[in-house]
Amino acid sequence: MGSVVDRLVGWLPRLMPDRERADALCAVLTARFSGRRDPVTAAACAGIERVAWAYSRHLLLIFDPDGTSPADVDSPGWPAEDLSAARHRAGAVSGVRRLPDGTCVVRIDGLEPAAAALPYVDAAFALARSASRIVLDLRANGGGDPATVAAIAGWLLGDEPVHLSDVRYLDRIRQWWTPARPAGTAVPADVPVHVLVGPGTFSSGEALAYHLRVRRRVTVVGERTPGAADHVTPVRLAPTVLGLLPEARVVDTRTGTNWEGGGVRPDRECSADDALAIACGHDFASRTDGGP
Repeated sequence: MGSVVDRLVGWLPRLMPDRERADALCAVLTARFSGRRDPVTAAACAGIERVAWAYSRHLLLIFDPDGTSPADVDSPGWPAEDLSAARHRAGAVSGVRRLPDGTCVVRIDGLEPAAAALPYVDAAFALARSASRIVLDLRANGGGDPATVAAIAGWLLGDEPVHLSDVRYLDRIRQWWTPARPAGTAVPADVPVHVLVGPGTFSSGEALAYHLRVRRRVTVVGERTPGAADHVTPVRLAPTVLGLLPEARVVDTRTGTNWEGGGVRPDRECSADDALAIACGHDFASRTDGGP
């Protein structure tokens, strides 16, 4: 296992723009694991992730006992997305429904590539924009494409482009803005929006909730999210271990920081299971449906 950690420690300074955090993470990994000769297993990979958790919530080691590819020398980047699969999942738009009181609940369980997701996202919000209230359910949203984050945020932040974040790599900065919309097509600013979050809200799912919350457009309801803000890239550390390693830091333009480590704090804290009922103001005694 020590050789995997040695490669990991070699990669992190090549990728992470936050040098202080990278140095601290490398130091603790070296102290705990370097030189160990125990076999590479799923449990061993999980142990490394647990140690890294305090420094990067998004660092992940995927164990594949049948893997044969050699360790990467250069960063390969992400493979091309399977857009047909994303379309088959309807862009991760899992449900849109209108409640008797006029509330529209939109459930989005991931942020699929924008090229595939936007027709489904746009259809969902076109249905929702005339509602008396919108509940955006991100409790099972594990993240994905920042472009889809920007598109959803644009529906809620207005027709004019809004600068959401700067994503800082070692060698460049990528800005993310909401897209310009035809006049009068965004959700009206006086329509209240509640965003549901919990332990299953992760990465870019957290980004969406965070960007909307700090701009005071939404009320966040549920449990504090895990706090994974780094952008990651795949790097093979051994034939049987693929790492997802932090390569960029997100900086929200409103706060100058992000949700790494601390998560998105709800405005109304409650069990994630109860978040829909709380957001809708329902009496728990009369609730019979856990939500979409």
